[in-house]
Amino acid sequence: MSTQTSAPAPAAATDERSSLLRLYLSRGVLALAWALAFAGAHEDVDAVAITLLVAYPLIDAVSSLLDHRATPNGPERRVIAFNGVLSALAAVALGIAGAGGVAPVLHVFGAWAIVSGAAQVIVGLRRRGPELGKQWPTLISGGLSFLVGIAYNIQAAGDNPSLDVLSVYATGGGVWFILQALLLGWKTRRLRTRTT
Repeated sequence: MSTQTSAPAPAAATDERSSLLRLYLSRGVLALAWALAFAGAHEDVDAVAITLLVAYPLIDAVSSLLDHRATPNGPERRVIAFNGVLSALAAVALGIAGAGGVAPVLHVFGAWAIVSGAAQVIVGLRRRGPELGKQWPTLISGGLSFLVGIAYNIQAAGDNPSLDVLSVYATGGGVWFILQALLLGWKTRRLRTRTT
């Protein structure tokens, strides 16, 4: 018996949209709060900065776990699980890299951004459709994460690496997550209007 269906039942699709809306909105707000906190705490790679560095991918790991639990069986579920494990490993690696200073942190964060951005693009492509919309914010966010991760690794190998860029990264990610939540809310309202 196949675990994949061609179209989710209307109630299941509505539940999935609602779960994703809450998840994306929460994830976006947390990313913005993290960016604000990190902007004021990263001058030195001290205990506070390292704690925040570890917390950011942990937020992503927990979000992936919640997303995995709410997502019906399908190919994107495996990618979501992979991203959750990757983010947990990134948290550990950032904790270790923090002892080495700015350049190792940027290398680890950049590598994580590349792989998780690619995973986000895959999930966005698989979720495109009439029930969950075009997923443009997710696709753009994942693509930018991939490109920015490459840029971070280039910067880390340069003369003056800086962690300032990480607050910008989190802010951008937060905005894209909130935008995706708003689009899902609009899609849900539109489908409700159509069925009543």
